[in-house]
Amino acid sequence: MIYIYNCYGGTHSSSLASAIHLKKLPLNRIPTKEEILGTDYFNKLKYKDMGKIIYRGTDEDGNKVFSVGRGTSKVLIPCLENLIRILHNECGLSEKIIFSNMSPTVPPAMTLGGFIARGIGIEFIGVPFLIIGSRQAYNRIIELVNYTKKSAKTMTEPVLVLSNDKF
Repeated sequence: MIYIYNCYGGTHSSSLASAIHLKKLPLNRIPTKEEILGTDYFNKLKYKDMGKIIYRGTDEDGNKVFSVGRGTSKVLIPCLENLIRILHNECGLSEKIIFSNMSPTVPPAMTLGGFIARGIGIEFIGVPFLIIGSRQAYNRIIELVNYTKKSAKTMTEPVLVLSNDKF
């Protein structure tokens, strides 16, 4: 099984989701500012990194975890879904892949912080908003990671795309 968490930039909510999935962040409390800022790739990716599928680690069950920033593209995830189906049908790929959209967990403070820190490059103003937003979203991100893992266990198709609009 391959998990791919996705969001706008791939550097905030997807980074947190990947770290939660891999048990690099606590499940029983909101992380500290230092823990959030110490998360792999958190607030580190640039515009040029959008569309790159980044390996985050292997979970306790041997599943690989990745993330991707999709920007404003409405076609990236459907294109990848189609490609995976072709690889399953035509090339013998057997690995199941699940995409989970983390954008529904993002509160306004995280959006604003991401825009200021990454979009216009003023980190000393944007990062505090990112920390506030990350802490606000944290429990929802845990819920969504748990939902993603649960959905993966029951999937029958080679690929599953979770829009997570209900979150």
